[in-house]
Amino acid sequence: MGSCKEEDGNQPNCLWVDGPIIVGAGPSGLAVSACLKENGVPSVILERSDCIASLWQQKTYDRLKLHLPKQFCELPLLGFPENFPKYPTKHQFISYMQYYAIHFSIEPKFKQVVQSAEYDVVCGVWRVRTQDCEYVSRWIIVATGENAEPFIPDIQGIEKFQGHVRHTSVYKSGSEFQDQRVLVIGCGNSGMEVSLDLCRYNATPHIVVRNTVHILPREIFGISTFAVAMALLKWLPLWLVDKFLLMVANFSIGNTDTLGLKRPKTGPIQLKNATGKTPVLDVGALSQIKAGKIKVLQVAEGVREITRRGAKFVDGQEREFDSIILATGYKSNVPAWLKGCDFFTKEGMPKTPFPNGWKGDNGLYTVGFTRRGLLGTASDAVKIAKDIAGQWTLMKGCKKH
Repeated sequence: MGSCKEEDGNQPNCLWVDGPIIVGAGPSGLAVSACLKENGVPSVILERSDCIASLWQQKTYDRLKLHLPKQFCELPLLGFPENFPKYPTKHQFISYMQYYAIHFSIEPKFKQVVQSAEYDVVCGVWRVRTQDCEYVSRWIIVATGENAEPFIPDIQGIEKFQGHVRHTSVYKSGSEFQDQRVLVIGCGNSGMEVSLDLCRYNATPHIVVRNTVHILPREIFGISTFAVAMALLKWLPLWLVDKFLLMVANFSIGNTDTLGLKRPKTGPIQLKNATGKTPVLDVGALSQIKAGKIKVLQVAEGVREITRRGAKFVDGQEREFDSIILATGYKSNVPAWLKGCDFFTKEGMPKTPFPNGWKGDNGLYTVGFTRRGLLGTASDAVKIAKDIAGQWTLMKGCKKH
C-alpha cells in the first residue's frame, strides 16, 4: 500500500492499495479477505466501527443463537471448533470470527467510515473516500451486506408515545420490560424470539401480524429442517420439497392459521428465494402463543397510529402498551455511498439475481447479498477470490516481463 499524495508533508490523504478494497469487516468481509490471502492476493478492509462483526457484537440480543446448524454457518477454509454445540450462541460465533481473523492475519482499518466510492473512468480505478483519506484500487468488494442499517418504519405518532421504543438492534434482554405489556411490531425470527424472551420476565408481548408467515419446526425428528431441505433439493424439485416441509410442519406444530398466523400460498423455500423472506424457525414461541402468553394481533393493514399510551390499528382496534419493540429488520446502506453505479437497486441489492450477483463491471464485486445467509457468503467469497487471483497473477506476470 503506497501513498498517492502527501498533505502538509505529514499523513497521506491518498493511499494506493495493491489488492482489493473491501468495505465491511463482518463475516462477508472476513471470508473474502481470507480467500484472497489463500490465493496470494493482499487486501485492505475498511470498517466503520471499532471491531469486526459489529452487527453481531453490538446489535444483537443476549439469547441469540444461530438458527441453522454450525456446518451451514462456517466461513471458508476454517470450520467451527469441534466442541461447539450444534447451534452456537452469539458469543461463540463472535469468538469464532475473532479467531478466524487472527488465524488469517486479517487486520481491518477500524473507524473508517466510507463516505463515497466511485469508479474513475479516466484512470481505471476505484476511489473510496473515508473521513481520513482516499483509498485507490483496481478493485472494490462491497461486503456491507443486506443488514447494514436497522430498518425503522415511519409510523405516525411514534414520537408521542410515553413508554420505551426500541428497535431489536438495541434490545438486549427482557429484563428492562419486566411485567409490561409490550407491542412487538414484526413477526419474523427476531420478533418471535424477542417475544419468547419477554415471557421469561413475565412481560406480555403482543405481536403484530399483518402479513402471512411461514413457521417451521427448527428440527424434524431431531434433524435440522434446513439440513433436510438441502438434502432433498439434491434429488427433488423445489415445489415438492416445499410441499413436504409444510406437511411435516402441520404434523409437528399444527395448523398455525388457527393461531392467527396464516401461511403464504407460496412455499417457504420458493418464497425465500424470490423475496428473501425467511421462514420462522420455531424455538419455543409457538408454545407460548398456544398457552396465551404471547398474544397475536392479527391486523390486516397493521398499525395506523401510535398514541401516548398505546396504538390504534387500521381495523379500528385500540390498545394500551407500556413499551414498543420494532422487530422490523435491517436494510442495505449501499445506495448512500456507492456512486455512479447502476449495479444495485435503490434498495441496495444487486440487480442480478443469485447465483450471478457477485460480480459487476470495472472490478466491482459484492459478497453477502445472496439472501442465502452464510452459505451464500462463503460461496461468493470463494468465487470472488478466484476471479481476482486470476487477474492478479496475469498482472504480476506482465510486470516481470
